[in-house]
Amino acid sequence: MIFRRKARALVADPFVPVTPTIPRPRPPESVMVRENPERARVRSERRLKFTAGCFLVGFAVIGMKMGAISASEAREPRTGGLAGAGIVSARADVTDRHGRVLATNVNAVALYAQPHLMVDPEQAAEGLAAIFPDMSVETWTRRFTSGSKFYWLKGNISPEQQQAVHDMGEPGLLFGSREMRVFPNGPLASHILGGARYGAQDVRAAEIKGIAGVEAVFDDYLSDPTREGAPLRLSIDLSVQAALERVLHSGMNLMNAKGASAILMDVHTGEIVSMASMPDFDPNDRPMVLTTGDRGDDPLFNRAVQGVYELGSTFKIFTVAQSLELGLTNAGTMIDTKGPLRQGRFRIRDFHNYGPRLSVTDVIVKSSNIGTARMALAIGAERQQDFLRSLGFFEATPVELTEAPGARPIVPQRWPDISTMTISYGHGLSASPLHLATAYASVLNGGTRVTPTLLAQDGAPTPGPRIVSSRVSAEARHMLRQVVTRGTASLMEVEGYQVGGKTGTADKPSPTGGYYDDKTITTFAGMFPAQNPKYVIVVTLDEPEINAAGEQRRTAGWTAVPVASEIVRRAAPLLGLRPDFDAGVDAFGAYLTQAAVTD
Repeated sequence: MIFRRKARALVADPFVPVTPTIPRPRPPESVMVRENPERARVRSERRLKFTAGCFLVGFAVIGMKMGAISASEAREPRTGGLAGAGIVSARADVTDRHGRVLATNVNAVALYAQPHLMVDPEQAAEGLAAIFPDMSVETWTRRFTSGSKFYWLKGNISPEQQQAVHDMGEPGLLFGSREMRVFPNGPLASHILGGARYGAQDVRAAEIKGIAGVEAVFDDYLSDPTREGAPLRLSIDLSVQAALERVLHSGMNLMNAKGASAILMDVHTGEIVSMASMPDFDPNDRPMVLTTGDRGDDPLFNRAVQGVYELGSTFKIFTVAQSLELGLTNAGTMIDTKGPLRQGRFRIRDFHNYGPRLSVTDVIVKSSNIGTARMALAIGAERQQDFLRSLGFFEATPVELTEAPGARPIVPQRWPDISTMTISYGHGLSASPLHLATAYASVLNGGTRVTPTLLAQDGAPTPGPRIVSSRVSAEARHMLRQVVTRGTASLMEVEGYQVGGKTGTADKPSPTGGYYDDKTITTFAGMFPAQNPKYVIVVTLDEPEINAAGEQRRTAGWTAVPVASEIVRRAAPLLGLRPDFDAGVDAFGAYLTQAAVTD
């Protein structure tokens, strides 16, 4: 309203002059100033020269950079977030202790189909069936015409198969690049390596995941890009592993056994130098798990780790070592071996009649059940349990395998005197061959506990808890050496390599209860060289039987011992052990004297 009043006042006031706006006239063309053509040409030339110079400098810089790149060594690109960390797409290698490859990645090609791009689905199905016999023409014709837009056909195909598919000229059959896990040694160390499979995948790449063995245990380690592809170095020796598996397989067939296992372990570090289970498998083509029948018949079953057996008289050295450690006996103490030994309604007998008395040493050499049972009664159930627990017989082995945690020893819920007696000679408690190898190493290496491992150890080993004194350890080795020189393991003699050990023959339990009369589990456990052991060996055969000396033999002395002997004969030189043809049993005298002084 105020603005309107002011406007009317202005119009009504005759004294306010109004000045009209007059546009300024534009000067004629003739009056406008024109730029000098020469100056415009010079300025244009300068601009063109400047632009050309910029291009010249840019091309020069790019050329110099390309030349520097071509002259330099190829390397992976670096990320900005992790300084110095290489981008690694491949799964890291697995090697043996000397760096020889056990598992690695190679480039591969996958085949997939996009049916909506196919020209002739029926002809495509027929062509694929000709290249891949396991593919059904009817099945894939139905799938290609079902309206689906994508199918995986093959995870990995060979170059020849790829060319054959390419020659079909079908645009709906496509290839994807990826990596695949390869085990170049085939079945060698298959139960240790385990195997791998594809996880998440697309047409451009695929994730590799471990499914068993060290491939599964160290899955995160092997696929960690921050490690820049550093290999996983195992403790096994590829050459020794090959020799052991060859002998074990031949021995299993020769002894008509249904299965077998063997372990070579460093007595001081617990490193597993070689470990095998028969029958085995090829991790490049890992079979399906058996769902019926005996679990032990499955090739995937690792008898050395998962096989829980009564290991027979190999346990006797533990009873004797504990008795010596407690001061209840010495090597020459005479033990009553008259039989049978009665305990309630049970009777304990020896394989042979060894007479009314045996020394502690001869209880081991002759393998007297009665003598060992009497020593166990003197030790007592509680102390026996504590000793076996210190050796690891009450828990699963901590070895780096996915199968190990489920292989716990079977111990009696109640521990009456009869259990104390039978467990002293390896009946009534079931454990794996790896448990046995670990316990033997712990008693015979000087008396300190070792932990089994599949990883190569660098530097001097750290001694574990003490199990027995070094004197008792030396006396135990002396007894085990005599088992070979004049006892049940006489076939264990290897020229140039003194071996000590103990045989064990256990009746095989029946699934329906009780024991078979004609089926056994035979075991040899020992160490070499006997005076200063470097390695422990355990060999186990399942249901062996051989005709020798005119009779059917099923005991360890006739079955497991010859196999173990041949393994030592072949493996010892590969392990760098020089043969010694001069040392004899008498060399133990000086060693025992020294051990008694330094203990």
